[in-house]
Amino acid sequence: MNGAFDDWMKTVQTASENDVSAFLPAATVVPAKLHAAMRYALLGGGKRVRPLLVYAAGALFGADAAILSRAAAAVEMIHAYSLVHDDMPCMDDDELRRGKPTVHVAYDEATALLVGDALQSQAFLVLSEADSIPAARQVAMLRLLAHASGSAGMCGGQAIDLDSVGLSLTLAQLEQMHQLKTGALLRAAVVLGALAGKDLDPAELGALNDYARAIGLAFQVVDDVLDATADSATLGKTAGKDAADNKPTYVSILGLEPSRALAQKLRLDAHAALAPFGEKALRLRELADLIVQRKA
Repeated sequence: MNGAFDDWMKTVQTASENDVSAFLPAATVVPAKLHAAMRYALLGGGKRVRPLLVYAAGALFGADAAILSRAAAAVEMIHAYSLVHDDMPCMDDDELRRGKPTVHVAYDEATALLVGDALQSQAFLVLSEADSIPAARQVAMLRLLAHASGSAGMCGGQAIDLDSVGLSLTLAQLEQMHQLKTGALLRAAVVLGALAGKDLDPAELGALNDYARAIGLAFQVVDDVLDATADSATLGKTAGKDAADNKPTYVSILGLEPSRALAQKLRLDAHAALAPFGEKALRLRELADLIVQRKA
């Protein structure tokens, strides 16, 4: 990654951290334990890939910074809620996330359940209060986030994931699962950022969808590779858990090197999808590179 991209990324990550903190209730507000746990789940860690995508897509259309900050915070709250619930004993039963104890370990299971519920609600509250955007477009953004996080998106993908433990999925079935579980919210981040700037015509939306599809799959392929090759200290979560839990992955179906090759192909697909936007899509191209080349 070049210095200019690194500087931009750090600026967005810092701004997103500050915005998310401002959009969350203070830890001293009743119910204090719940609010403290919400802040624990969301602040002080994570790559902030989804906010980065929001801001990069917003740059294509000169989106207002105040709207981008709310869209980025909303999508990150949905992501964090999903991680809190995924880590619970009734789901993936994990004790480490972003290098620290998971919420149900640091607090308790009931609190973790409520943290996820409250973060989901807070996401829509934050996005609904973006008062400098036309009402029709704001409704479209809310609808997009709801669709991406529900049974036709992230939750649906997680349900398929849980039902697939111990099964032999085809590559097409695995792709469908991850387009829902991971890809839907990444697509929402991209399109939310763009909608923060303007109503999209079919060609613009189609190009962004193609880009998002490629990076969504690439993100999961790389996750599967890292789960098989990196250690827990590097990942900030338990390494090797997919194999231990007998979950189907790209590595288990394709093998390690073909999975790495697939990630590189998807990176090039993402670049190709952005061709209509020219140099304005530089940050989105660089984020595709980051997603594929990351080590954690």
